[in-house]
Amino acid sequence: MADPRGFLKDGREVATRRPVEERVNDWNEVYPGSAGRALLPIITTQAGRCMDCGIPFCHQGCPLGNIIPEWNDLVWRDDWEGAIERLHATNNFPEFTGRLCPAPCETACVLGINQDPVTIKNVEVSIIDKAWESGLVRPQPPEWLSGRTVAVVGSGPAGLAAAQQLTRAGHTVAVYERADKIGGLLRYGIPEFKMEKKHLDKRLEQMRREGTVFRAGVDVGGEQLTADRLRERYDAVVLAMGATEARDLPVPGRELAGIHQAMEFLPQANRVALGEEVADQIVATGKHVVIIGGGDTGADCLGTSTRQGAASITQLEILPEPPESRPAGQPWPTYPMIFRVSSAHEEAGDRIYGVSTQEFLGDEHGNVRALRLVDVVFEGGKLTEVEGTEREIPADLVLFAMGFLGPEKPGLVEQLGVDLDERGNVKRDASYESSVPGVFVAGDAGRGQSLIVWAIAEGRAAASAVDRFLTGSTTLPAPIKPTERPLVV
Repeated sequence: MADPRGFLKDGREVATRRPVEERVNDWNEVYPGSAGRALLPIITTQAGRCMDCGIPFCHQGCPLGNIIPEWNDLVWRDDWEGAIERLHATNNFPEFTGRLCPAPCETACVLGINQDPVTIKNVEVSIIDKAWESGLVRPQPPEWLSGRTVAVVGSGPAGLAAAQQLTRAGHTVAVYERADKIGGLLRYGIPEFKMEKKHLDKRLEQMRREGTVFRAGVDVGGEQLTADRLRERYDAVVLAMGATEARDLPVPGRELAGIHQAMEFLPQANRVALGEEVADQIVATGKHVVIIGGGDTGADCLGTSTRQGAASITQLEILPEPPESRPAGQPWPTYPMIFRVSSAHEEAGDRIYGVSTQEFLGDEHGNVRALRLVDVVFEGGKLTEVEGTEREIPADLVLFAMGFLGPEKPGLVEQLGVDLDERGNVKRDASYESSVPGVFVAGDAGRGQSLIVWAIAEGRAAASAVDRFLTGSTTLPAPIKPTERPLVV
């Protein structure tokens, strides 16, 4: 193990973020330099807190099955090359997860039963950032080519993970993306202050040097490339287009101007932050912004609106405010629903829990001017409005961040004729294959909206299944099956 007395003598310590008054004036990551660099002065001590448990529940908490105690020990011993080797053995993109994952591994940490858990996520991002700086992340091209071809539709974390694994297995892989640049939501859905795109670009360059081909600006299922032509051209297809059908809120006044989905607002802001021009950009500048939805996407809208100079920001959540600590019904090592504060919540905005939107109110020009809210409680298993709590709050810009309902059906999904499950996701079997032979599904397109670690894990597992389909056997690891659920979910 690492320091035998580390968990006894050292407390949990995380990196200090940049001052709020500084970081809200730019789009850089909220940590000075980078997350990994900011953590280096304390990370050896924090890695030394790992107890190397006889049964490391952090493995169970992580869908990727990261071998966390091993790389904690290697960091404590200052063996950074060994640490990145063990980390990459289970995770293709730790620079993404180390910044964006909510760290279910930490809530499953055995030390967390009665103390603050190990800073697993912080150790992870320190390993990969130092590895990039030290030249320890190198292309791994295949030794031989199989002669088989694979198309991966979608360039988010699931698609990229599948593509990298299959390329390294010797297959010729092309990744298709309908946006003008590769990366999916990593590129245009995640704000710069959470993950600067230089980290994505470095990883894409590594993949190009390994042999993966990227084709951006291609709407697969449209006129450019129909499903039939795709299947004729490739021996196997991996659907990793995500769950992009956004949930709507059909209440009176929905037709008013100024009401948008989060994924209309965030990609435009990301493009502008990266130096691009966006015509008729949706902006929060000088406006009263209301964000409906209390999850990560809502927090991204909050941080973006703050940087654009909103007059006020209010985030609404229909569920009651969660407790500060684990509720009795969510014991260790489950992932508890507790009150969490993101970097965006530190900066600005109000959060209102237990409310439902009754109506959007407009002005004489057809623009939204306010929301009519009412308090709600759960009684008898259903949502009940509380009489006498109706009120209005000002709103010049309303953003829906209420989640997604599965992949878009028109286009590729309909053309392929794949079966859907009861939630509208693409149905797949234990080997990630859809009802159409040779067509596999990974990530949110088959699982539904989920975490980045699930996307990467499913991309890796689907790649293993595709390799077996093409060659009859595989040496690629398969972390999970679609039906498996760890204790943290």
